Amino acid sequence: MLLKKSELEAIHSGQISVVYRRWKRPTVKTGGTLKTSIGLLSIDRVTQIDRSAVTVSLARQAGFSSRAELLELLDQREGDIYQINIHYAGADPRIALRESRKVSKTDLLELQKRLDRLDGASKEGPWTRRVLGVLKEHPHQAAVDLAALTGFEKDWLKTNIRKLKNLGLTISHQPGYELSPRGKVVYEKLQKLDQPFGA
Repeated sequence: MLLKKSELEAIHSGQISVVYRRWKRPTVKTGGTLKTSIGLLSIDRVTQIDRSAVTVSLARQAGFSSRAELLELLDQREGDIYQINIHYAGADPRIALRESRKVSKTDLLELQKRLDRLDGASKEGPWTRRVLGVLKEHPHQAAVDLAALTGFEKDWLKTNIRKLKNLGLTISHQPGYELSPRGKVVYEKLQKLDQPFGA
């Protein structure tokens, strides 16, 4: 579920507690969370509703000045109307993780396994160490430049760098990416750990 910056700021401040969307199929579910640029959002409830159930009070809770304004926006799309009750749940846990330079042997072995699984599941073959290495040598490069450096397709690369971000290994910028403090430590340790015995 995409949210505008103004919506995110209003949710963070508590001004917005409900969001409306027209969907053919919900993209979030009750009890789930959503990682955003302001932090973690909690999805308290997702309910399919009739158009008539949208009241003036609910429209205002969603940040609209009137019911008509909200319905006009909803009517620009197709699908069922969903009411998403939502609140700010705190800072993105990936931020604290990516800043941590403390990587135990257990942490490292677990990360090695997770990266190996990502490599094994990819039709492109092993890619994680390659991408981490390029990010280390070329920080703040946009996806199009990283694609040229790695030989991977740009959109594929963006999707998979996000997987590294979820592990606390990378930081996204506008534009570009770089290794996080944790990512730099992990990459250096992996370089040693991945070396063949006796190398």
